[in-house]
Amino acid sequence: MSGHSKWHNIKGKKQAEDAKRGKLFTKLGKEVVIATREGGTNIDSNPRLRSAIEKAKAGGMPLDNIERAIKRGNGELKDGSVIEELTYEGYGPNGVAVMVDVTTDNKNRTGAEMRKIFSKFGGSMGEQGCVSWMFTPMGRIVLGEEVKDEEKAFEYGTMVNANDIQLEDDRYVLTVDPKSLYVSKDLLEKAKVQIETAEITKIPSTWVTLSGDKATQLLKLVTELDEHDDVDEVFGNYDISDEEMEKFYEEN
Repeated sequence: MSGHSKWHNIKGKKQAEDAKRGKLFTKLGKEVVIATREGGTNIDSNPRLRSAIEKAKAGGMPLDNIERAIKRGNGELKDGSVIEELTYEGYGPNGVAVMVDVTTDNKNRTGAEMRKIFSKFGGSMGEQGCVSWMFTPMGRIVLGEEVKDEEKAFEYGTMVNANDIQLEDDRYVLTVDPKSLYVSKDLLEKAKVQIETAEITKIPSTWVTLSGDKATQLLKLVTELDEHDDVDEVFGNYDISDEEMEKFYEEN
């Protein structure tokens, strides 16, 4: 998980800046809309909505905004737009495979803007399916720091029928079926297990190692894609050292 895992950690440091620009609220609100539309307004039977509301509150999103997003997802507020979840695929510098998950109310506009960003940094957007075959979707649950015992981690993994359990950066990580991510998160929380993050990720089958100028160019592409209002997540099969990623973040 060299590429996405490390980049995700770095992204966390930038969320305060995103909140100041209002971009974080836009992304959080869209997730609430989608979760409501897919599973209804009852958080007891819709763990994805519960998770979306928790993220929205943690991000400082006002309650009124959250309630409007729920009403929009439930069809009570109609503004003529339709929010869709889409994935764009393409290639970054050095042939790195890139997948971009977006939530948009105007796929033509978003598609054109994604293509422009790819081209700006020496990449190219491809057709649907051009790189997705390299990636396997997975649910990823990072347990809280108080779970230090391997036996406990395996107990929790068994509870949610995890496919894999790994220790990453002093945190135990459970890999689950992506379709059961929110249900698994719900089960763990009901068992009073602290969870740091729970997300859908995409694991590549092969990696491309980058360094120097090539790494910088790829990270510029990933950064600009990630900062787009419609983008939820960016995945790539790049492997860049922690030192180079940290240096890039500090300088940008």
